[in-house]
Amino acid sequence: MSDIILGLHHITAIAGDARRNLNFYTSVLGLRLLKKTVNFDDPKTYHFYYGDEVGSPGTILTFFPWGEEIVPGRRGPSMATEIGFSVPQGSFDFWLKRFEQHNVTYNKPADKFGERYLTFLDPDGLKLELIESASPDNRQPWEIAEVTEEVAIRGFHNVTLTLNDVKATAEVLTDILGYKQINKHVNRYRFSTDAVENAAIIDMVEVPHEMRGHQAGGTVHHVAFRVENEQILLQFRDKIAASGLEVTEQIDRNYFYSIYFREPGGVLFEIATDNPGFTVDEPLEELGAHLKLPERYEHRREELEQVLPKLD
Repeated sequence: MSDIILGLHHITAIAGDARRNLNFYTSVLGLRLLKKTVNFDDPKTYHFYYGDEVGSPGTILTFFPWGEEIVPGRRGPSMATEIGFSVPQGSFDFWLKRFEQHNVTYNKPADKFGERYLTFLDPDGLKLELIESASPDNRQPWEIAEVTEEVAIRGFHNVTLTLNDVKATAEVLTDILGYKQINKHVNRYRFSTDAVENAAIIDMVEVPHEMRGHQAGGTVHHVAFRVENEQILLQFRDKIAASGLEVTEQIDRNYFYSIYFREPGGVLFEIATDNPGFTVDEPLEELGAHLKLPERYEHRREELEQVLPKLD
């Protein structure tokens, strides 16, 4: 480890119904519910974290389920528009059958940069992909009875940003975050870091004349990159500020420390630390079992437990 970006840390998206979201990601996709907490800025809304057994950076997908009143979003420029998960070679037959069984909307498998991928939508319309990675992915997955290790999701493979113009965003990726362009096909640009083996890829799609996307239900809220600790986080904060971009102070998110900035193309980026991790307030075997509240909301526990949707 050193003072570099270590690929993706987590991705956060917006959902509607909390129970539907929880069921899809745990019972259909087979991810582990790592943490059941609340939105720091809106404590009457859950914040769910899903991932592998321990919540390894690069596996963590999180949601703000704002309820059925949330309007559907629209994918488009200035947004992250596709989230790619790594799955084992030869697992698509299993996933196609599973999507049919659970009435999941999907497209036929196709190829991109020499890798097979399977596009599908979650219940809110969030665009997801399963990708048979061309490089080995030896991350240990979370398993459930119906989704075993042989087919289970390993974690992130990539995320796709859609932009009217990729140039300024590419400069942030290369000059600040240490990525390199490794491929291009038509209007899709692929960037990667060699600092980690997995969760290392950022794709950018350039669509000069399309209308900016609308962030609401079924869209990505922000993309978080990974660093080892707070010291390195603050080094990146200085680097971002020196580039002329506005960046927040360091924020304690209970399970990691973060800074946020909006890159020139309009996508909200976060940089988050590995520490302290998800076992800071729950033992490993009980992750996701209890409602965990930020300290500033603990005195409102009884009120919030009455307001938050019942998940049983």
